[in-house]
Amino acid sequence: MAVARTGPGYLVGLIGAGIGASLSPQLHEREADALGVRYLYRLLDLEVLGVPPRRVGDVLDAARLAGYDGLNLTHPVKQLVLDHLDELTPEAAAIGAVNTVVFTGGRSVGHNTDLTGFSRGLRTGLPDVALDRVVLLGAGGAGAAVGHALLSLGAKTLEVFDLEPARADGLAASLRERFGPDRVSPGRLGGGSLTAALEGADGLVHATPTGMAGRPGVPLPEELLRAEHWVADIVYRPLETDLLRTARARGCRVLDGGRMAVFQAAETFRIITGREPDPDRMLRHFADLAPNGDAEVRDRANR
Repeated sequence: MAVARTGPGYLVGLIGAGIGASLSPQLHEREADALGVRYLYRLLDLEVLGVPPRRVGDVLDAARLAGYDGLNLTHPVKQLVLDHLDELTPEAAAIGAVNTVVFTGGRSVGHNTDLTGFSRGLRTGLPDVALDRVVLLGAGGAGAAVGHALLSLGAKTLEVFDLEPARADGLAASLRERFGPDRVSPGRLGGGSLTAALEGADGLVHATPTGMAGRPGVPLPEELLRAEHWVADIVYRPLETDLLRTARARGCRVLDGGRMAVFQAAETFRIITGREPDPDRMLRHFADLAPNGDAEVRDRANR
């Protein structure tokens, strides 16, 4: 039940491309209602606005002038936005990607809550999985946060793959600088490298847009997945992606993107408002909002 709204109000937005199906507005606003916080969350869809991703700085400036208190950022601007910010938190600077911007004291400060979102999601959703060898598909903004999270959680070795080899190389180099030269290597899609990587891997994390609403498909040959693998997907619309459906059918333990979405949203809410959200309540919000009233999602959220 919502409580009476008191104190300052907040205007928040999400910048990305093709984000019409995002649950972020409802997720943030429901938690604000529960806390009695006046909070308005709007979508700033680059496709709807007719703005190319490279001009994300223009949207950022317009949001600042319009009085926004903060912004979330998603694909494809988490890295493009870096050159348009006044300041980065140490974590965002290390990751090289931003998913949250706060306007404060006339300055724009970039944060990254994807790292903590994925970390907490994996710890609570697949708490006992082996992390000796992990394969990461996707070296963009979300993939960078996931890579840092996995190594912070204790992954012994991580192999990074991306459709753009230079991007996999760049992320691997960044991770080596922070976590040591022996724990990370870039892979090459094609030529059997992914096959070899997965043969000895404990788990796979998928961090590309493949599987999102409007972008169906599985990002790798399904025969590479074995029952011994755990598989995590950061996509949450739809919650049951083609990858997770395939992995589950092959006997893998799976983790959908819902927990990451909720936990990063909770941290963003805290950074912008200074109020402590209730992540468990936000998981229940998410379960209510999940497509098709997914009974399994509801069950997990209420455990």
